[in-house]
Amino acid sequence: MSDANTVVVLDFETTGLSPDYGDRAIEIGAVKINQGVVVDRFQGLMNPGKPITGFIENYTGIYNHMLKDAPPCAEVMQQFSEFIGDYNLVAHNASFDKRFLDAELAAISQPYSGEFACSMLMARRIYQDAPNHKLSSLIHYRGIESQGEFHRALYDAEMTAKFWLVMLADIEQQFALPAVPFSLIQTLMKTPKQKIARVIDNQRPCYG
Repeated sequence: MSDANTVVVLDFETTGLSPDYGDRAIEIGAVKINQGVVVDRFQGLMNPGKPITGFIENYTGIYNHMLKDAPPCAEVMQQFSEFIGDYNLVAHNASFDKRFLDAELAAISQPYSGEFACSMLMARRIYQDAPNHKLSSLIHYRGIESQGEFHRALYDAEMTAKFWLVMLADIEQQFALPAVPFSLIQTLMKTPKQKIARVIDNQRPCYG
């Protein structure tokens, strides 16, 4: 059984909102967690082959002069593919990051076997009283220490990893679970908010 505290937490910075419109990754940051302990990190700028807009420069703090001499996407993504191995994956607003991971790895014909979980979808179910479910707001909501600027890939991955582990601990405590299987997270992400407790109780014989 794969526990949810053994994952790679990742974050992309990109030229825009979707690879379907030709957008590319410009930075990847990731944190590898094994049994609740951070064991490795990955960070890489990458040259998308075209200039980025002033909006993206201001939003991310990544500028064209920083990307000019960065390695191409293919090189960085090959290294990242080796980094993630067969780990399951976590991102905040994972549908965004999964689209870019799929597109960039497909461009180098590199598959991956891990499955995705979304910390934002889980937060909407576990922290229903939070003012909103943006990463920065959730970090503040749970009193997690943060020193740095959001919208750089490794920092966002680090903060998501911290939040993920706090949320898993809260789930264990709230529902009296010895551990949280990754498969349970995947089920809960698709479960209506009001049915979370019932679903956990129904599945308890499988993982209790």
